[in-house]
Amino acid sequence: MSPDTIKAPRGTYDVLPGQSVARAALEARARAILEGAGYERIETPAFEHTDLFARGVGASTDIVQKEMYTLTDGSGRSLTLRPEGTAPVCRAYLEHGMHKRPAPVKLWYLSSFFRYERAQAGRYRQFWQIGAEALGSDDPAVDAESIVLLCTLLAELGVGDVRLRLASLGDADSRSEYRERLQDYLQTHSDRLAPEVRDRIGANPLRAFDSQHEATRAVMADAPRLLDCLSAPDAEHFAAVRELLDAAEVRYEIDSTLVRGLDYYTRTVFELTSDALGAQSGVGGGGRYDRLVEVLGGPQTPAMGWAAGIERILIASGAADQQAPAAAVDLFVAFTEPHLRARAFALVQLARSAGLAAQMELAGRALKRQLGHADRLKARYVAILDDPQSVLKDMQSGRQEDVASDAIVHAVLRGLRDMV
Repeated sequence: MSPDTIKAPRGTYDVLPGQSVARAALEARARAILEGAGYERIETPAFEHTDLFARGVGASTDIVQKEMYTLTDGSGRSLTLRPEGTAPVCRAYLEHGMHKRPAPVKLWYLSSFFRYERAQAGRYRQFWQIGAEALGSDDPAVDAESIVLLCTLLAELGVGDVRLRLASLGDADSRSEYRERLQDYLQTHSDRLAPEVRDRIGANPLRAFDSQHEATRAVMADAPRLLDCLSAPDAEHFAAVRELLDAAEVRYEIDSTLVRGLDYYTRTVFELTSDALGAQSGVGGGGRYDRLVEVLGGPQTPAMGWAAGIERILIASGAADQQAPAAAVDLFVAFTEPHLRARAFALVQLARSAGLAAQMELAGRALKRQLGHADRLKARYVAILDDPQSVLKDMQSGRQEDVASDAIVHAVLRGLRDMV
């Protein structure tokens, strides 16, 4: 490869032909699980108005402050490549009047997203996520169902060493009171905090629980916990979610330090991790966001959702590096002379119309090399077009017979049928 050869940007990657089968299998399994539970597919644009994320995700979050790809279009509008999927789904929910449908409105997506993050294994600047959102109901069963669906998906895809961490952030009032307590605590110990944690005590103090800074972690070990400050309704809701998970025999652990990096979360939050991923152990997670639709200009709408990284699922399940076998070839059409190309082309189209997986010589090879190529493709039959008669060769038995060109497709169909 020349030093001047253009490569993919750092933090992005190519999905090569042999890798696409695992992704297709993941999508098919997700579709079966989610649509079986009443979720419908939705896709939103790759870019949205920047204000959607500034208002919806939170101006103080790392996503908005550091990680968004934002541009100004020809009309002077600020647009952003979507860094996450929930805010766009809520925008579409309002814009298309879905809030008038019977609740809950259940939606799922599989889309690409973009964040400027430090690129490493399992973390990319362009990445894919599968997500599910249920809007319009505050029933704890919505929370429990959402969590169980993601657990089921990961289990069926073979993701191992999975842990479910569960917590509650309470409603806005509970969190406001707790936020003041936590800010006072952090200010008291500010000299021991990492600079970035200290700088956002006023804007986003809960994120201190996510810090990997050793001294900060020591401070947070004794910090007040939001779970101890829940209002009676919030505590009752959280207890109901746990009761339902227990009924479904879903194992979980209560983690009072669990916070999500987006401002819109309320009440239930959860995260699924896999030790198979190493340092980047998060596979997926989400929570309830009962104020987001209202923040975006809609009616008060309780909602619950999650997202999971496609790349991380594939890595944790061991499917990321699996190379899928090439698709079966029922019939390969070779020809002895260039003037027979048109007849070969017509035969391939006829074979495909009959439901056969058919290919033909397309690289100008001599007949011997054509047969070698057919063997590499593991073609079941090879038709060799010649004047005045053609030959059909069974590549498994080695047997071949003279066959009229207009009878080749029928002969292959008959041979395949007899194999069953």
